[in-house]
Amino acid sequence: MPDGDDDALTHTTADGDAQMVDVGSKPDTARRAVASGDLHLAESTIDAVRDDGIGKGNVLATARVGAIQAVKHTWETIPMCHQIPITNVDTTFDVRDDRVVLEVAVETTGKTGCEMEALEGVTTGLNVVWDMVKAAEKDADGQYPGTAIENVGVDTKEKHHPE
Repeated sequence: MPDGDDDALTHTTADGDAQMVDVGSKPDTARRAVASGDLHLAESTIDAVRDDGIGKGNVLATARVGAIQAVKHTWETIPMCHQIPITNVDTTFDVRDDRVVLEVAVETTGKTGCEMEALEGVTTGLNVVWDMVKAAEKDADGQYPGTAIENVGVDTKEKHHPE
């Protein structure tokens, strides 16, 4: 198991039933999480994204909105996630020669962290990019042989206790 003070699973009862963790007694704390991932695309698709040449519209602007919406709705899609007050979301796209890298930073002040929100923003943002460019990425058989979302993970997680 990963390093940590407590190896117990917190989202299950002693009988193994799913449960939401009670965070009611925890103090409100400023928190920040950053997640990132990348979407591998064909060079011609990358060129079209850079040149705003995708017929569905501005790929990165649309993906940014999708990522932010996903952050705000994480509690609706991940069953044991608490609804938290999102105080800030930053999205950064890096369009490289063979991929689009998305970094999502989420901030909150509350009783629980925001890393799931950052991950949800990354995966949804990259899914939106894929959706926007899928016509350009399909091969003759309608498949996506070189298109892949990879390297999704939490890069940093911070907690600043009140003084």
